[in-house]
Amino acid sequence: MDLRLIGIDPDTGKNGSPTAWVDQENADIVVQSYTADEATRAQCADRTAPGHAKGIPEHETVIRIPARLVPVLREACDAAERTQL
Repeated sequence: MDLRLIGIDPDTGKNGSPTAWVDQENADIVVQSYTADEATRAQCADRTAPGHAKGIPEHETVIRIPARLVPVLREACDAAERTQL
């Protein structure tokens, strides 16, 4: 895996740093962010996408991405598309 740092939360301090990377080998976007609280997890677990079972699979989690990280994620999406070309 060869992760390319795209950016971190511009308002990050010393105790947290939501971050986005792009895997240069397969163009996956990798995100570090805040763990969703139990209320958010419960709402996600209770809602299902058509054709999917209810709940959060063991191999998945729910994260909360701050809105201020959106520009970084846009850049990560652009970088991922360029990696696929």
